[in-house]
Amino acid sequence: SRLFSAFGRQYWWPGETRLEIIIGAILTQNTNWKNVERAIINLRKAKLLSFDPLLKVPAKKLAQFIRPSGYFNIKSKRLKNFIKFIEKDYGGSLTLLQKQPMDKLRIEFLSVNGIGPETADSILLYAFEKPIFVIDAYTKRLFYRYGIIGKDVKYEDLQEIFMQHLKADTQMFNEYHALIVKLAKEHCRSRPLCEKCPLEDTCRKRF
Repeated sequence: SRLFSAFGRQYWWPGETRLEIIIGAILTQNTNWKNVERAIINLRKAKLLSFDPLLKVPAKKLAQFIRPSGYFNIKSKRLKNFIKFIEKDYGGSLTLLQKQPMDKLRIEFLSVNGIGPETADSILLYAFEKPIFVIDAYTKRLFYRYGIIGKDVKYEDLQEIFMQHLKADTQMFNEYHALIVKLAKEHCRSRPLCEKCPLEDTCRKRF
């Protein structure tokens, strides 16, 4: 509630469609969102933000459109892998996919080459509105400095803390994660700016 009072609603995830959110979740690996936005603009201009064109475009050609996101050859293959998975297992239907149980989908997503826990959970939460808490480097940094976790905490262990102590609510998980990212970018940076942080008075400041 203190983060919400300080920053307000964050309106995550940026993306006009489920497919666009999936694309963004894959392209944002190891880069910042501004670079992803530039890549998505390229895809929009090339009319590659719909399923069939994305399925048919060669990986090498796709890589050139997503170049601004970095690691573009790798990400092109990962994006193609995920699109092919949707085509093979769900006939290209995101609606059919959305109707599946969350745990089943998570296992399937993680079986796709290049899709790790953070990317899988981002797609589940933001594209398909499944109640799962996304863990990223910002979350680990904040909760370590706050004194709640150890420095080498595993993804699943930190995620379990949220899943056990919070009501399984998609909108709340969405907003909470977005607020953590906002705090980390503005205050809890690698070089922290604690002075005006809304959590400054209760943080243990383990730097």
